[in-house]
This record gives sequence, C-alpha cells and structure tokens, in this order.
Amino acid sequence: MQKALTMAFAAAFSASLHAAESDHAVPLTEFGDPDLQGVWSIATRTNLERAERFNGQLVISPEEAARIETMFAAGLERSNAPSDPDREAPAAGQNVGGYNTFWMDPGNRLAEVNGEIRTSILVDPEDGRLPYSERGRANFAAAMQRRQSYDGPEVRPLGERCMVGFGSSGGPPKLPVLYNNLTRIVQTEDHVVLLAEMNHDARIVRLDSVHRDPPLYPWLGDSIGRWEGDTLVVETTNFHSQQSLRSSLDHRFFGSSEMRVTERFTRVADDTILYQFTVEDPENYSQPWSGELPMTDTGENLFEYACHEGNYALPGILAGARVADAEGEEYAPTDPGLQ
Repeated sequence: MQKALTMAFAAAFSASLHAAESDHAVPLTEFGDPDLQGVWSIATRTNLERAERFNGQLVISPEEAARIETMFAAGLERSNAPSDPDREAPAAGQNVGGYNTFWMDPGNRLAEVNGEIRTSILVDPEDGRLPYSERGRANFAAAMQRRQSYDGPEVRPLGERCMVGFGSSGGPPKLPVLYNNLTRIVQTEDHVVLLAEMNHDARIVRLDSVHRDPPLYPWLGDSIGRWEGDTLVVETTNFHSQQSLRSSLDHRFFGSSEMRVTERFTRVADDTILYQFTVEDPENYSQPWSGELPMTDTGENLFEYACHEGNYALPGILAGARVADAEGEEYAPTDPGLQ
C-alpha cells in the first residue's frame, strides 16, 4: 500500500514537472548536466503543516495571501521596536528574550508553486497534516519533552550545540528556519554539494552511486543522486540517531534513522528551482508524506555562519539551569519549539 501511494505521488510530481518545464529552457553545465548552481532561498511564511483555519484548503487567493502577509509584516515591525535597556533584569531561569527581530529573516511571503499560493508545504496527505502513527506521535511527544531538559549538553538540541543547523535547514527534507535560509548549490560531474547557510551544513550528494554498506549514519544522512531528465533526484537514508527531531518555527517532525527521503530539484525558471520531497518512515508514519516549495534566486551572497561546537552559549545555558536548580525554580529560558 505504501509503495502504491509513493508511486502515485511520484507520478503526480512528474506531471506537474512536465507542465512546469515545457516553457523553460534549462541551462546546462560545461559537462552537460542541468545547471542548478547558485544561491537559493527557501524562506517562506508557509508552514510545513496546514493550519486548521484553512479548513483543508491548499490554495488561497492573492487577496487572502496579501492579508496574511500584511499581518506577518505588522508583527515583525512591532517586535523590532527598540529594546528598553532600563528594564528590570530577569531572575535566574526566566526568559531574557532577544533584543528585537532585526536579525530574523523567516521570509515575508507565502510559498507560490505553479502560480498557486500555498497554505502548507505538505501536499500529501490532502489534509496537509503529518500522518503520524500512534507510535510516531508518542515518539514525537517524547522528543519534544526531552528538549525541556537541561541536565547536560547531550540532551540539548543539535542546533543549540552547533552540531548541525536548527530544524531541518540542511535537510533532508530542506525546511525553512528563523534566519539564514540560503543554500548554495555547487556541481561537478560526480557530485552535487548542497551548502546550507545555517551552520554551514554541507550535504555532499554522490551521483550514480549506492548507499554505503555498512551504513555510517552521518549528520544529514547518506545522500545519493541521479538525473531524470532535467530533474536532480536525491535519495537519502541512514540518518544519525540524534537527528530524529527536527523543530524550527512551525516546521516540526520526527524521523527514524531508517527514514528515506526522496528529493527532486527542477529548475523551472531562471530564478526558481521547484523543490519537492517525499518521506517514507513506516516506524513513525501510517503512509509516506510529500511536500513542495520554491527555492528562489535572491541575488544574495552566502556568508559565514560561525556557530561551532562548544561555543560559550551552551555553558551559559547549563549554568543558568544549575542556578535555577539551587533556587528550586523551573528553568525555561527559551521556547523549546522556537528553534
């Protein structure tokens, strides 16, 4: 059943890609492959899952989208107001907050695919919700609960430890985060490198290869790729066990080490790559689930992201927790689902 669902969605992807490709001449590299190189942004205000307020509707009108985007912009403007340096300092264990949202760049537009303004990145299942099994929902809840522990560095999120980027910015699947949503794509005849700006995560895709046996379970998984016409197809599995929870903003999901992600990158315009993915993980989901979003050329450069393992933030976080322990208070310096 799962294989049939996956094949059906792959066929739908192929149909949409054929329509998108028909009017665009895809540039080629010097060695003849479709040229995906450049710096691309996945920033969007569209969430992974569809909010209940949309009543299951995947596509909305430009007028409704403009209203939602205006609300987003107003919220950012309010939170970007100057900080008050004279406010009373918070007690140990309380949320110190950020200065403002000047450095935040989650995107200001809803995702548009094939001329349609989308209410969710998920397109399958049709309701736009993750199809967790009972076991998968329990795994997700337990992982979110562990994020509220400050007993030591090992229980803190990987992004907080500077091991990999927050959420699923490096993928797969690639999902937006609070800032640094750019990806540089570099191609050779044998490899494609997907360099995410968030924490400089470089995923190296081996073309026309096979997954390593025995598996190594690296950060970001083991990715192999192939060309299907103008589309780069990347298959990834064997994920590091500590990378099971991906959580940033409202893009959250749980996956096992044996999760298999199939991505499709197709250049549908000079300034747009259509990014599509399907996730198969029987350990946590009742069926495969799929999504799509545009990767856009913003003309921006990729700058260094200097977060590194063991930087000073983590000792400060743990020190605050120890002070809170001594004072008999609960330590909650950040929203565990924010990043």
